[in-house]
Amino acid sequence: MVVAGRRILAMHSTVRLSQPFPATSSMSERFVTPLIVSALLLGMWLALRSLSPSPVDPVPVSSMATLVPDMVPLVTGDEPITEIFMKAGCAVCHTVPGIPGADGRVGPPLLLGTTGPARLADPSYRGHAQTVHDYVIESVIEPGVFVVPGYPADTMPIWYGAKLSALALERIASYLERQGATAPQ
Repeated sequence: MVVAGRRILAMHSTVRLSQPFPATSSMSERFVTPLIVSALLLGMWLALRSLSPSPVDPVPVSSMATLVPDMVPLVTGDEPITEIFMKAGCAVCHTVPGIPGADGRVGPPLLLGTTGPARLADPSYRGHAQTVHDYVIESVIEPGVFVVPGYPADTMPIWYGAKLSALALERIASYLERQGATAPQ
């Protein structure tokens, strides 16, 4: 064959389709397969490692409460009534008439002179109190006996009874059974 005055020799070569190209196919396969196997082994090792117990003990959900007993000082009952409610922590969650700063919204307002009789008569009430005074004491010592409808259960700490002396509980109950307003609950 002559092209532009030069002679080009055309070589006749046969391509064998049954044999792979020696430098590309086997080279990439030799590198890719071990990489895939290594990635799978690493993934399995990490998955198994996460199943083994952690050296740090998990914190139980019940101890993750924001308010812990050490945060509430022992209330003796010798304090002025305002100080009893503030030291006991009632003001954080409840509105208490006549106690400055007691405007919490987590628990129901403590207007028990008005709402106490209705709570004692509520069909879902499971306590043993016969009077509003006893209901207040029972609600502090065993807060789960009756949860006012519309308010969250298991919110009031069950250890309050251990932080309030008998005198403090009596003074709180005496104060709250005399409180009333036109507000519901």
